[in-house]
Amino acid sequence: MNPDLLKLQSYPFEKLTRLKQGLVPPSEKSHIALSIGEPQHAPPGAVIETLQTRLGSLAQYPTTRGLLALRQAVADWLTRRFSLPTGAVDPDRHVLPCNGTREALFSFAQSLVDRSRNPLVLMPNPFYQIYEGAALLAGAEPGYLNTTRDNGYLPDFDAVPDATWQRCQLLYVCSPGNPTGTVYDLALYRKLLNLAERHDFIIASDECYSEIHHEENNPPPGLLQAAWAMGNTGFERCVVFHSLSKRSNLPGLRSGFVAGDSTLIQNYLRYRTYHGCAMPLPSQYASIAAWQDESHVRENRARYRHKFTGVHPLLKDVLPLSVPPAGFYLWVHTSGSDEEFARRLFMEQNVTVLPGTYLSRTAHGINPGQNHVRMALVADLDGCLEAARRIREFVQTHQQESKT
Repeated sequence: MNPDLLKLQSYPFEKLTRLKQGLVPPSEKSHIALSIGEPQHAPPGAVIETLQTRLGSLAQYPTTRGLLALRQAVADWLTRRFSLPTGAVDPDRHVLPCNGTREALFSFAQSLVDRSRNPLVLMPNPFYQIYEGAALLAGAEPGYLNTTRDNGYLPDFDAVPDATWQRCQLLYVCSPGNPTGTVYDLALYRKLLNLAERHDFIIASDECYSEIHHEENNPPPGLLQAAWAMGNTGFERCVVFHSLSKRSNLPGLRSGFVAGDSTLIQNYLRYRTYHGCAMPLPSQYASIAAWQDESHVRENRARYRHKFTGVHPLLKDVLPLSVPPAGFYLWVHTSGSDEEFARRLFMEQNVTVLPGTYLSRTAHGINPGQNHVRMALVADLDGCLEAARRIREFVQTHQQESKT
């Protein structure tokens, strides 16, 4: 066995299962899961129809590089979405399809990290657990950049010593953030690009939540957009990861892409050729249909806005929370233990949320996920409103208990 496997922590949902083991929630209340970020909205019909009509292509082996038509659809989408000039993204040089960004975020580190140079992989804290696992199994040390209420849930990149940047080979960033919903602006991306050039590391920007934003005409910027604006027209040291899971309610399609620096993409293609991870052709054709349509994405955003608009008034006077600029999570501060909050909420109200400590690590003297829970507003509107009412009742009950 690879000894690095022993360094991996249990996945957050394994910890959550153990936390709930043996608990019996009230049977008269149906279960509402706010714990996992799995979209529950209906997938776009045109995409499903395309998938069905292309099932005959299962008789063919797909290539690792993917269909040119898919790579072109991705290049066109990136160009439109991030206000890039026509031709800025070359489908042959800058784009690779992947089986969901979870797979790509993990495998990219395996192809990039040089184990011989005492590698460090930096990431926000809390974070998507794949970043840490990717670093450990690539033979690197994970480095954690705390995001707290005091720093606006953004890493304090100015506080990172030069010696740390010099060791860094790969920096994962996530905007909009999971679990916080915080958005990087162009100025922050520019700062990172300057740091990457000065210290020679790669930026891997996880932008999977970029299409779920609450101001329709103010979408979150992206790393490639910032690079181009700075004159980095080759996207050197930049890779971005996008997915159809959240944007198009297609988590089961396992479809996304990686785009950016052509040298990194070509070397990553070599790795993936041996990795055996080509996307099935029906999925590729369905993905083309999804990337070419924005109407279902606008409708999707509107549905999330309605949920936040309904849930926030129910909770704002019993829990310290605000609506994030993007994403579908509420990152809620609890007055005490996040594990105890999640355990008792499930036991008393049959609502499941995810303890923040399951998404973070103790670093620099604190655990920034401590006394937080993540609530994913992925259920339908009625389900989210019912969950909010139950959470409100739960908090008020325990506030009264604490006063007596």
